[in-house]
Amino acid sequence: MTLESSDTWAGWFRDRDGTVPITFLVGGGRVRTEVRGTVYEGDDFAALEAADGGAPLASCVMEWDMPMSLTAEGASQQATLSCLLTLSDKGPELSLTLHWAGAAYASGIAGGGFEEALGRIRRQLPGGTELAARSLVGA
Repeated sequence: MTLESSDTWAGWFRDRDGTVPITFLVGGGRVRTEVRGTVYEGDDFAALEAADGGAPLASCVMEWDMPMSLTAEGASQQATLSCLLTLSDKGPELSLTLHWAGAAYASGIAGGGFEEALGRIRRQLPGGTELAARSLVGA
C-alpha cells in the first residue's frame, strides 16, 4: 500500500458486551475503525484512540484477516495474515499468523506495533521468500 492508496479489512470486535463486526480502513499512514458508533484511529492497530476524545478501547479483542502478497522462487503468490489484537490492563498485545503453502508462521505475542510483528514473521520464511515490501500502517 502506498500513502496514496487505502485498504479495508473486515473483522470482529469482542468485549464483555458482546461481539460486533468492524471494518478497518488503512490509508495515508493511518488506521481507522468504528466500534458501536465511536470512531477510533491511530498510526498503528495497537495505537487506536477515540477520534472524538471518547472512552479508550480496553478489555477487548479485535480479529481480522488480510490478504498478503509474497514472492517465492520468483513467483508471486497469495497468503492470508490472521491478526489478533488484545487490549488489556497489560497494554496492547498483537499476534500475527501468516498462512501460506500449508504452513503457519506466527509472530508470537508482540507488545510492539504491526511492522515489528510482521518482521518476526519475515525472519521465519524460507530462503528466497519475501513478503510484499510495503508498509501497511504508519510505522
